[in-house]
Amino acid sequence: MAAPTLSLPLPTLAEQFLLRRDMTFLNHGSFGACPRPVFDTFQQWQRTLESQPVEFLGRRLPDLLRQARAQLAAFIDAPAEDLVFVPNVTYALNIVARSIALQPGDEVLGITHEYGAIERTWRYVCLQRGATYVNQPVELPVATPDEIVEQIWRGVTPRTRVILLSHITSPTAIIMPVADICRRARAAGILSVIDGAHAPGQIDLNLAELGADFYGGNCHKWLCAPKGAGFLYVRPEHQASLEPLVVSWGWQPPDPLQGSFLAYPEGCPLQAYYEWMGTDDPSAFLAVPVAIDFQRQHHWPAVQQACHELLQAASQQILALSGLPPLTPDNEGWWVQMRALPLPPCDPAQVQARLWREWRVEVPCFNWEGRPLIRVSVQAYNAPADIERLVAGLRAVL
Repeated sequence: MAAPTLSLPLPTLAEQFLLRRDMTFLNHGSFGACPRPVFDTFQQWQRTLESQPVEFLGRRLPDLLRQARAQLAAFIDAPAEDLVFVPNVTYALNIVARSIALQPGDEVLGITHEYGAIERTWRYVCLQRGATYVNQPVELPVATPDEIVEQIWRGVTPRTRVILLSHITSPTAIIMPVADICRRARAAGILSVIDGAHAPGQIDLNLAELGADFYGGNCHKWLCAPKGAGFLYVRPEHQASLEPLVVSWGWQPPDPLQGSFLAYPEGCPLQAYYEWMGTDDPSAFLAVPVAIDFQRQHHWPAVQQACHELLQAASQQILALSGLPPLTPDNEGWWVQMRALPLPPCDPAQVQARLWREWRVEVPCFNWEGRPLIRVSVQAYNAPADIERLVAGLRAVL
């Protein structure tokens, strides 16, 4: 198959990233990759902190975080006061899971496409509270979003208290119909908790319209911020019910006689509880605005489209090699820069190991619900030669 005509010469952006040049990296979805200007800013914030830690952490930090949060809020269309920076989505949804007052007999509904760490979080909390975690099957392939909504809703019972759903699933890389689920959940009096690990920077977000009660997102994946930058969005009516994971200065108003490092007004537990945990390095949070600016400066919608075209070409070749049907239709409503594709019967762990060892291709291969899959991520640093190398490696090892 001839290489596709791309809408942007992606190799010109490869030099902007710190990735090794002796490999083909098709696993952006796991941990992301940070562009040089963003990483430089991250290190500049670290140097500023070290030059005068008391000035930085004790006097400047709350205002710096407010400014960074405001820029993130504009990017994802959410009120800044409803956001708080956290290290990652797992941290964000642990806050939510431990704060919801589940009772014995309550049910938390997730699906078979959820990320393992998040599923474990809810199973753990349910075990502690006497509630039940329901792992609802959503079978593939599917043709329409309505099929997914109906499969999810089959798991809802009068005892369902929470619906957990990934915006873009980790193992199967499917953009889920979260707005529809959130609407149905709200009408039924069920809380909606969305794992948005793969959404910011890969798809457009408008959290104010999405309707989720709680939404956790990563900035270090597709937004390309430094590792350790994520956020939690909470609708205003739920913020007072949140509990701190770590009790620190924000748990009570500051004592005027003792002072504190906080400068948050009373009645704002979201930021006060979670943005000052004691001595820590907030540099990743403060570099998020530069990651947003980097993507704007490099015309990111065009980059996303070029990546999608390249992934479409990869999909066609991998599906031709396997002879298997895709999990979802071939359009951007289902996937953009990350896609899971079926492999023929094989040991996926061995396929992944050989692709790395023999071809220096970094791409995840795994079993999901008994089916071997490969999940290919395409980012601005990738080029048609990367796909050619992947397909050649697959032909050799399958």
